[in-house]
Amino acid sequence: MNQSRPKIKRSRRLGIPLTPKCVRYFERRPYPPGVHGRARTKESDYKVRLLEKQRLKAQYDLREKQLRLAFERAVGRPGKTGEELVIDLETRLDALVLRAGLARTIYQARQAVTHGHVNVNGRRVDRPSARLRPDDVIAVREGSRTKTPFVVAAAGAHAPARTAPYLDVDLAGLTARLIRLPQRAEVPVLCDEQLVVEYYSR
Repeated sequence: MNQSRPKIKRSRRLGIPLTPKCVRYFERRPYPPGVHGRARTKESDYKVRLLEKQRLKAQYDLREKQLRLAFERAVGRPGKTGEELVIDLETRLDALVLRAGLARTIYQARQAVTHGHVNVNGRRVDRPSARLRPDDVIAVREGSRTKTPFVVAAAGAHAPARTAPYLDVDLAGLTARLIRLPQRAEVPVLCDEQLVVEYYSR
């Protein structure tokens, strides 16, 4: 999904760094962009919920329709809607490629999938929104393993500081297996999902 606004400005507007590169810029200017960025702004209930929804959407690089469909699926599940929403998004193929350390950012993970570099259970899948189930195996295709981004990934350059406990990752082999569904506390997403539920339930 193309975004015309620079990721650094989006990060400052949302209050969270969206890529590793954005971190140092965000720390230097931890306030919204623009001439009125440091001014005190009025916070309405609607604005707080909207911002939280935008944060969740940006961290998974989703379109509005994709997030709303995920919310509707979460509503129909027996657990807490907010937690089910995050779990649903976390089992997307592009999200798991990122968590496994096979890509540096969600944007790179999405590109790797759409360009056909990733197999799931031995078959090529080029749909980033594909949902995985426990015991599904992600692997970089043989013909893609010599490409620079994957050579870098195999060396551990994109390995997360804390390995996702719901993934069994072999970086050297460029593979990962979804052991089980993640729990909300294990998902490294900065979001108060209850506010997102309230936004969509209004």
